[in-house]
Formats: sequence, C-alpha cells, structure tokens
Amino acid sequence: MTEGRTKRKLKAILSADVKGYSILMAEDEAATVNTLTAYRDLISSLTRKHQGRVVDSPGDNILAEFGSVVDAVRCAVEIQEELKTRNAELPENRRMIFRIGIHLGDIIQEGTRIYGDGVNIAARIEGLSEAGGICISRSAHDQVKNKLNFDYENLGEHTVKNISEPVQVYRVLMAPEAGREAIGEKKARSGRWPKAAMVLGVLLLVLTGAAALIWDIYFRLPDVERLPEEKRALDLPEGPSIAVLPFVNMSGDPEQEYFSDGLTENIITGLSTVPQLFVIARNSTFFYKGKSIKVQQVAKELGVQYVLEGSVRKEGDRVRVTAQLIDAKNGRHLWANHYDRDLKEIFAIQDEITIKIIKALRLTLTDGMLVKEVDRYPCSLEAHMKMMKALAYLYRANREGNNLARQEAEEALALAPEHPLPYVILSLTYIFDLSSSEHPLILVAKATQLAKKALALDASYSPAYGALSYISLMRGEHEKAITLAEKGIDLNPNNPSFYWVLGVAFSFSDRPGKAIEFYKKAIRLNPIPQSIYFRGLGHAYRMSGQYEEAIAMLKKALDRAPDDIMAHVWLAATYISSGQEDKARAEAQAVLRIDSEFSVERFAKRMPFKNEAERELLIDALRKAGLK
Repeated sequence: MTEGRTKRKLKAILSADVKGYSILMAEDEAATVNTLTAYRDLISSLTRKHQGRVVDSPGDNILAEFGSVVDAVRCAVEIQEELKTRNAELPENRRMIFRIGIHLGDIIQEGTRIYGDGVNIAARIEGLSEAGGICISRSAHDQVKNKLNFDYENLGEHTVKNISEPVQVYRVLMAPEAGREAIGEKKARSGRWPKAAMVLGVLLLVLTGAAALIWDIYFRLPDVERLPEEKRALDLPEGPSIAVLPFVNMSGDPEQEYFSDGLTENIITGLSTVPQLFVIARNSTFFYKGKSIKVQQVAKELGVQYVLEGSVRKEGDRVRVTAQLIDAKNGRHLWANHYDRDLKEIFAIQDEITIKIIKALRLTLTDGMLVKEVDRYPCSLEAHMKMMKALAYLYRANREGNNLARQEAEEALALAPEHPLPYVILSLTYIFDLSSSEHPLILVAKATQLAKKALALDASYSPAYGALSYISLMRGEHEKAITLAEKGIDLNPNNPSFYWVLGVAFSFSDRPGKAIEFYKKAIRLNPIPQSIYFRGLGHAYRMSGQYEEAIAMLKKALDRAPDDIMAHVWLAATYISSGQEDKARAEAQAVLRIDSEFSVERFAKRMPFKNEAERELLIDALRKAGLK
C-alpha cells in the first residue's frame, strides 16, 4: 500500500449475504443469478438513497459503507422489507433471503477498497443474523438505540473468528411491537413451534425441532443439578466399568478447552467400542467438569468401578498429558503416566492411554479380552485440531456455534477428505439448521448425503449411523431407524443415543415394552440424563398403560426442564387416561403458558404413530384436558 492511497477512517460497515446460496445455485444456476442480480441492484439503489456506498459485491456477498450508523440501520431495514415483498412473489424454494450485519469501526481505505477489523467484525456479525434479519455490534447499537423507532434484543457476547475480544451483538427488531415481545413476552414466544417443524409435518419427531433432538442426545448437559435419587450409589454392571472425567486444561488459556475436551472425548470413544467394557457417556462425565470432586463419590453416582482422570497442558508445539486410572473401590492406582511430546504426537498419546487402560483392565479383570488399536484415518495435525474445534463449537448449542462448526468442519474436510468425522459434523450442522430453514427438505437431503459419504469412507463408522438413524426418525421411517440404531450399537455398545432412538422408534411403532427396555439401558449408560430421556420413558409407560410409572418419569423430566412442553403434553394425556381430570387441566394450562398457539391437531399430526388409532386416542385425551 502506498501512503498516498491509504487512509484510516471511522465508518459504519454493512455486510450482507444470501442464506442457503449454494443450495439455490445447485437447484437452478440461471434463475439464481438472475434473482441475485436484481436484488443486488435493489440493494445498491437503497444504499445510495441512504447516503451509503457499495464497496464490493463478490458472489452473494455485498459490502457497503456509511458515514452514519443511523443511515446504515435505516437502509438495512428497508432492504429487508423490500426483499420480503419481492420474495413473496417467488416460489418458496426460489426465495433469496439475506442476512445483514452492521458494525461501527475503524477501517483502512486503499483506493475504493476497505480493509481491517471493522470490515471483519461486520462480516462475522452478519453470520450471526437469522435469515431475513439484522444484527448490529455494540458500537453501532450505542449510536442508534435512542434515535430510531426500533427495539433491540441483546444476544450477548460472541467469540468470533480472527477477532481477539468477544463482540457484543444486538438483533434489530424491525417492528416496534416486536421489541415488546422480546422484552416482555420472550418466555411465551420461546415455546412456539419452529417453522421447520410446521413445514416438515410428520417428518419431525420432536416438537422443539431437529436441532434440539440432536443436541439433547449428543451434547447438551443436564438442565439442572442432580436430583436426590441420582446421588445414590448405583449397582455396578457385570464386568469392568469406567468413567472418563474431563481432562483438566492446565494451559491457563480458556481458548484451549477444546483441546482438552477433544482428548477426553477421543479416549471415551475409543473405550466405548470395546464390547467387554461398560463406559459412561460423555454427557454424564462432563457434568463434573470444573468441579471439585472425589473419585470415589463420582464412581458411586455413576455406578462404575474405575475412573480415569488427567490433565493437559498445551504450549506452542509441545503438549504435556498426565493420566491415572483409579480403582474407586479401594483407591488404588492401576496405572498412571505422563507424556511430554511434540504436539503432532497427540494421536499416539490418546491411543496409548486408551490401550493402556484396556490392558490394565484386561490383566486385572477380564483375562483374554481382546485389545485392538484405536482406528485413525488419514489426517494432519491441523485437520485434527479443526475437527476438535468444530465439535467444541457444536457443544455451544446456538446458531453462532453451529455456523463456526460448519466453517471449521469444511476446512478440516479440505485438509482430510478421507476422514469421515468432518462429514458427520457437517451433516449435524444441516440438521440443526432445520429449526429456522425455509427449505427443510433440502437440508435433510444434504444431511443424509453427508452421513452416507462418511459411511462410504468407513462402513463401520458409528457416528454416521447415529445421524442417519435420527434422520429416519424425522421421516417416520421407524424400521429403518431401528436397523440403523442397532447397527450403531453393534459398533459402539456404550453409546446411549442409539438406545434412546430405539426407544423412540419402538414407542411410536406401538411396541412400548421394547421402548421401555431401551430407554432404561440409555439412562444406565447416561445416569445424569437430560429431560428427554425421562420424557421418552414416561411416554413409553403411558403407551403401555402403566400410568403411575409414566407420571413419575414425566415429573422427573419436568424437574430437569420445567418448560419441556412435550413432557407437559404427555402428562396431560396421562392424567386423562388415569382419570385425574383436574391435574390434566393444570398441565394443559402449563402447555398454553409455554405456547399460547398450541394446536392439538398440529401436535398430533407431527407424531409419527404407525397406529392411527393411537393418534386419535391422543387427540381425544388432549381435548378432554382442555386443549384445542
């Protein structure tokens, strides 16, 4: 850059791009280009109207600058309103919906181009916006909060890629009354059915949407502290049993949590594939993350004999890992070691720890147990780190995390195209997007394609069977979901999500006895479970006519998640079936408190019952409870 052409200035930066652009292009390139050209001309015209300048418009992205944040926000609102009107005239699958982000910041101008953190932050904020929406940074919000007739919803601080400090983000509520809803009625609003579920109808199983389905099973930690009965000692299973506690991040850098968590998860995964071992699920062991605990107490609460604990310190290109395997019955250390290695040897370290544990348990408990190496796929250290980051972002359970996970997974895939994990992560990100998508069937197709690609690389890769099993459930394909989950159990007998999905499929296939069996197995593997486990078990008991047991389980679900609307619905139906009409009406009121627009017909339609008589019985029970 030359001194004469380069200068710094403070500007309001607007960044916009098309949600689902690649899908539109894949369906019809010519039509997409024509629509994009027309919309780009409209945006350019409105930008000039509000005293702004379009700086660049590569692909589906548009970058503009304004001398005033007020002008930028006014322009953004008018853009979204105009585009909404134009999109209404197009078929649903051809609508082009933009996301917009705005930031006030310092930029560098060289000729007609602009650069710098101000531009990068605007682009990152745009990625946090919902389709058809506008998000702004705190610096922009401070300039407009008292000057425009809009309300703003505080979305909190977000860590964004390549920006050192978290960014405070606000959503622009374009209609004034929307602000009152966000401030005063947010709780009621949050219970409404996601738009994707309305489009998919019977394809979606869980009312909180596909994103919640996957999150509740794979990643989400329990909603509340342990219930009293969960603090009691559990009976030990037959054979060796183990819980792997989260390895402690000793680097002093919270950004390195993904690394220690990834190491923990890889060890759990390796151990889980050994049929002779009983391995507690990640969800339950990560309940203890960051807590001061005694190994013996953890073992009692999780119902295992052995506990692995350790720590990780990552500094530059070196890593130090310590690990110790403890027999909680007597406090004896069966094995302990520490590793000071180059970072690139992390694969060997996690394999060695896994194999040492298996060998230690074999020598003391299960003579003759087979020991096999933990499988690895062609993968560089950089690709491995990106996969661990992608998983860490997924665990955030929000839109920002999902977007960042997809970005990291795509980059990992470019580096390691023969590794199945990035395909599964990408598959899950598309499933999560169902809750806000205008084109859910397309996302289901993409998620299916990616999971199948993972299996094409390795037919024994159990996470891919998990993703496909969930997708089959959403489609109401019970037998296929059962077959895929059973295959997953063969490959990974310690994954509770496979047992859970079998419980759901058997419940709606009018086989509640089998459902109860598999729900109980899922809860034993995940003894500090999410509400969805108890909710499912309660539903299975209801289907089998065991109403007292159903009520007890559904109350447990609500102890964990008081606004679990589906648990309230099942409880209302159960009370009617057991002759407790007053209690049923109280549950119906709870349903309406969470979702004032609840519809019995819509709810029942989404439930993929094989037996239509069961659907009619449910409708009748809910109407008797006072729901419409």
